[in-house]
Amino acid sequence: MDDRGSSFVAVRRIPQGETCHSNSAEVVTGSAACLGRGLSCVYVQRRDSDASNSFDLTLAKEECLQRIQRRIDVPYDSSIIEHQEALRALWNAAFPEEELHGLISEQWKEMGWQGKDPSTDFRGGGFISLENFLFFARNFPKSFQDLLRKLEGDRSVWEYPFAVAGVNITYMLIQMLDLEAVKPRNLVGATFLKFLAENESAFDLLYCITFKLMDHQWLSMRASYMDFNAVMKATRRQLEKELLVEDITRLEDLPSYKLLSR
Repeated sequence: MDDRGSSFVAVRRIPQGETCHSNSAEVVTGSAACLGRGLSCVYVQRRDSDASNSFDLTLAKEECLQRIQRRIDVPYDSSIIEHQEALRALWNAAFPEEELHGLISEQWKEMGWQGKDPSTDFRGGGFISLENFLFFARNFPKSFQDLLRKLEGDRSVWEYPFAVAGVNITYMLIQMLDLEAVKPRNLVGATFLKFLAENESAFDLLYCITFKLMDHQWLSMRASYMDFNAVMKATRRQLEKELLVEDITRLEDLPSYKLLSR
């Protein structure tokens, strides 16, 4: 995945009473006129020391790992009908009362994509990042909408864009859990396979937890767009700490799971 990249776009949050107003999510997420300059986003990389370790797998865990790897390997392809339908479903989940004019449309910027074609941003996470979004929207609609519309907390003037941040989270989790290795080379990755063996949706659920935790860290750190990488690193450290607690038997037992609302 070394060739997967994505840039990060700062989005200005428009306080009530200012211009660039609308009835859609652009008030808090940003519209075309409110997008800031592009910033490169440096992903949190696997530590070199992890490469020296290797954890044996049971047959069941090996099969779980292979299934998630097959999902990871699927790129987003705008020519595939299933991918087009998934993208439309994401829009409908995000803005159920607003009709989408097309899969390439300026409207997508309201959600925090960098341009009018979201497919250009999916290269950082592949089709699984879109699946993560849909799982989040369908299973935790309140938290999904709270994050999309930046409804909670005392927020920065320059906010992270929801959609691009979501792709970053997918990519970060893949790296943190070492999911592209034949066997996990770190304890966090080996531990996660225990959850995946019990719940085939564990990666999607962990994505939801991570997104909400990242936003919680963002608010706690009083972060602005230049702090995004620091927030991601803090999020990763907290997530690793929680995953390695010995008496955690389900992802629902993680302390950060309590941040989610349905």
